[in-house]
Amino acid sequence: MIRRIVAAVLLSLPVPVAQAAQCGGDFSGFIAQVSRDAVAAGISRSVIDSGLGGAGLDQAVLAFDRKQRSSFSSPNFEAFAAKRVHPARIKRGREMLQRHAALLSRIQQRFGVPPQLVVAIWGLETDFGSGDMGNRPVIRTLATLAWDCRRTELFQRELIAALKIVQRGDLPLSDLKGAYAGEIGQTQFLPSSYIKYGVDFDGNGHVDLRHSVPDVLASTANLLKVNGWRAGASYGEGSANFQVLREWNRSEVYRKTIVYFAGRLAGQ
Repeated sequence: MIRRIVAAVLLSLPVPVAQAAQCGGDFSGFIAQVSRDAVAAGISRSVIDSGLGGAGLDQAVLAFDRKQRSSFSSPNFEAFAAKRVHPARIKRGREMLQRHAALLSRIQQRFGVPPQLVVAIWGLETDFGSGDMGNRPVIRTLATLAWDCRRTELFQRELIAALKIVQRGDLPLSDLKGAYAGEIGQTQFLPSSYIKYGVDFDGNGHVDLRHSVPDVLASTANLLKVNGWRAGASYGEGSANFQVLREWNRSEVYRKTIVYFAGRLAGQ
């Protein structure tokens, strides 16, 4: 799946924090320390208790994470793209462009990102929201990965961000579900990106990246805009905008696939 390649790249990046709970030891003690950190971050006791109270180690997450990191390698672009940018997906993508034309036009006006690129990302990540977004409890997943000592500081930060999503009222805890690295929603945002780039584009007062197509597509475009997207400029390989796509995924093969799919959606 596309999101697994995203996670494999992103999760290798060091993310320092001022203090981190001690990983790898007693899990309940680790959760108690994370709970104190969450209080210091402004999370309410009720959210902490409901979110972390039932958290336990997820051995399936640990097994998947180890397998994914050990097996990851750079794929061949032609094979990678051919598997994902096929006639049925191109047809569906063009239908999405027509169905959401007015919404995508508003998004382009505000964020400067062309419709075909936003729809290409959406299609590759979760087949326009109809594919597998992941059904694992995000808090449990992130608590497990944070307890594991390989990238504990990164995942402790993501765990606090996930609790903030619940505290803000964007998603109830029962609906905070995602993939094996805690990615959430139709374009697979990690919780920190959800907090940083999420946009309430349907105007209901919440950022819902699981169910609200306006929020999903606007937030996707906002991530690119905040990271330097140049409206109206080329986004082909070698361009400044192609480099901005690196903030979405550091894999050049994946970025080339986004550009290729966007071109097919535009009839190129």
